[in-house]
Amino acid sequence: MSDLIQELTAPNKVKYQQPLGLFINNEFVKSTSGEKFATINPANEQEIASVYAAGPEDVDIAVKAARKAFKDASWKDLPPTARGKLLNKLADLVEENANTLATIETWDNGKPFMHALYVDVAGTASCLRYYAGWADKIQGDVIDTTPNKLIYTIREPVGVCGQIIPWNFPLAMAAWKLGPALACGNTVVLKPAEQTPLSALYLATLIKKAGFPPGVVNILNGFGRVAGAAIASHLNIDKIAFTGSTATGREIMKLASINLKNISLETGGKSPCIIFEDADLEEAVNWSHKGIMFNQGQVCTANSRILVHEAVYDKFVEAFKEQCKNVSKIGDPFEDSTFQGPQVTKAQFERVMSYIESGKSEGATLALGGEAYKDVNGKGFFVQPTIFTNVKDEMKIYREEVFGPFVVISSFKTEEEAVRRANDTTYGLGSSVFTQDIKKAHRVARNIEAGMVWINSSNDSHYQVPFGGVKQSGIGRELGQAGLHAYTNEKSVHVNLA
Repeated sequence: MSDLIQELTAPNKVKYQQPLGLFINNEFVKSTSGEKFATINPANEQEIASVYAAGPEDVDIAVKAARKAFKDASWKDLPPTARGKLLNKLADLVEENANTLATIETWDNGKPFMHALYVDVAGTASCLRYYAGWADKIQGDVIDTTPNKLIYTIREPVGVCGQIIPWNFPLAMAAWKLGPALACGNTVVLKPAEQTPLSALYLATLIKKAGFPPGVVNILNGFGRVAGAAIASHLNIDKIAFTGSTATGREIMKLASINLKNISLETGGKSPCIIFEDADLEEAVNWSHKGIMFNQGQVCTANSRILVHEAVYDKFVEAFKEQCKNVSKIGDPFEDSTFQGPQVTKAQFERVMSYIESGKSEGATLALGGEAYKDVNGKGFFVQPTIFTNVKDEMKIYREEVFGPFVVISSFKTEEEAVRRANDTTYGLGSSVFTQDIKKAHRVARNIEAGMVWINSSNDSHYQVPFGGVKQSGIGRELGQAGLHAYTNEKSVHVNLA
């Protein structure tokens, strides 16, 4: 893995020649079966590298390594401050290797290099550093009941944590999960998405370099239906943390029930964005455009349903179309001016295109886009920014998560109608409200059924703030102090003084 960048940037090189291994016990190893799969550059459809695919036997080996490390004095008895130093060292190494990590992320995922560098990689380092600061501040309480008893609580690590991350923000999602788990003293078996395994594997080299003991972090490439299922159902894994689709989240819950694992899920969304007649329209257009078109629309909290008051609806639609035309520049992800790269895979490209056809067949108005974009050397999984108007609430494109540069814009008459329609969904992840009436803003924020509400902005999340959803958008919270809770067990100790 260490020479991946050199190999890929060498003259006339297209593909890295050596299969990339599984990271177990601080070493890269072949899979037991020898099975491999290819990872594809979505901008030019060329193979980047082949990667060993973990099977159930490999999961078992990694879990045993993690269990041994959890019980070993070199990790179990490591002072919390020392864990924090390791996380800080890892954050330093991420920053030192920022260009390499961003390059790999862009090759493997297709997101613009500038976004990978200044959003994903920078956010990864910041998140790790944030949890490094928490490592020696995880503490219990003393509970006063009677003079004859001393009662205190201890926050202890859960144990071996299985973590399954998605393909839309591979590095950032790894940090969101590794940071709190390691700060609390757990060990980890992490599975990157099979579509985007490369940046996590490079991160593995930095984990070893930072000085984490063998077995503390194990990274297994592999398919969700095989490696992911084996992790979720493994009897010696104490916790599962999953980010991905709602459908897969349901399957993870079923598999994890075998030993009643501690579980946290961050799943799908169809986030509403409500724009009232008194909103600063220019700001509403700017934020809602970023809120759906950033990262090719491949964001779980993307404001993919925009509800606009009828008094400003037509003006908003025209301004939003112009914003897409002027800002959503599609192109080579390594060009600084590119805002939108390709969808992550051919399958995701085809999914977005199928929803475009669905919108047309259901009678919605295609106001912009709706076609593949083939002006980047005639290759790649690029989709034009797509807007549908005259959308009815029962339409598939209004109700289902598309996960692409695809938005529906509908009008409303009253605040009550806007809130009712915003809540008319099985999801409840993110939401946005645009208004200059502060009372209305807080009232609507209270009434929206979502884990997060942005007022006069959209999707500007922060690693210090809890992130998660309600309804079928997930269980539990990541980030902030709340993100630590899922990675500790609270033990009560009763001392009889009578």
